[in-house]
Amino acid sequence: MNLRIGILGATGLVGRATLAILEQRGFPCDAPRLLASDRAAGRTLAFRGQSVAVEPTTASSFDGLAIVLLAVQNPLALAWAPVARAAGAVVVDLSSAHRDLDDVPLVVPEINGDRVRPGVTLIANPNCSTAAFVLALAPLARAARLTRVAVTTLQSVSGAGAAALDELERGVRMGLDGTPPARAGGLPPFAWNVVPAIGSFEPNGYTREEMKMVRETRKILDLPELPVTATATRVPVRVGHCVAVNARFDRPLGPDEARASWRAFPGLMLVDDPAADRYPTALAAAGGDPVLVGRARADLTDPHGLEFFVASDNLRKGAALNAVQIAERVAALMAASQPVVARP
Repeated sequence: MNLRIGILGATGLVGRATLAILEQRGFPCDAPRLLASDRAAGRTLAFRGQSVAVEPTTASSFDGLAIVLLAVQNPLALAWAPVARAAGAVVVDLSSAHRDLDDVPLVVPEINGDRVRPGVTLIANPNCSTAAFVLALAPLARAARLTRVAVTTLQSVSGAGAAALDELERGVRMGLDGTPPARAGGLPPFAWNVVPAIGSFEPNGYTREEMKMVRETRKILDLPELPVTATATRVPVRVGHCVAVNARFDRPLGPDEARASWRAFPGLMLVDDPAADRYPTALAAAGGDPVLVGRARADLTDPHGLEFFVASDNLRKGAALNAVQIAERVAALMAASQPVVARP
């Protein structure tokens, strides 16, 4: 069965990655309907050897589509998700617009893919850093009860979009002979720098990005009271997010047990041999599907604590790949001639 599928935001970094992954994974669809703003009219993108026109988005753009992937910012996701659903499409939203809603499931398929169920649905895709480190945390949480999680992210500039990548590259070149220029609005440059601020600051002193990770970790793991704290930083890397994780359990959970759990869990690749200089890095993760996990070691300050390090391609498992995996589950239900619903 070939489905009609649409990508809203098709010309952005995540939209283009989504289109490529649909092709790479042999998704059962005809040429997707590629939607973007009026400025993108006249552009084409390649899919399975053919050029597919990018169309401006209108109220009728979603007619006849079975699944719509929203790779846009929150305001556009909020505006178009109801339109797409009213036209009969199942919506997978890669923005953060719907993640916190109680009646919208937040899905990482390897962890809670069973939340995609028969009936009409809106399904949220998690934050790019959350999706990766929670994938590594989930098998440990099944082995022992989590009591606290603290994370620090090192997020690549592609997470801020194509314009930020261009700014990084200009800044790196200019920084070879002088000081890289500030970003728009006088903000600190990404080039040659580490910036401990992603998103706006909230009254509690955490950024919006950090609070996304707190809320989303609890929701994906179905642990609403789990203590989680986060620091999110932007580093001068093109693609690939890393996360340093400190997890505490109700019993000692050592590195050997953690490694055994990771080996058996889908979507993870264990890279953990420091003596041979093997550990997760952003460059090693870029362009690949697995989430790399390693540097497992006991917390020296807490016998119930475990430290580890995660790296992933933020445009793939952190965004487009995860959304396509959700869409694959939806497609499988449709192929079985069942309506699709997602249980929150």
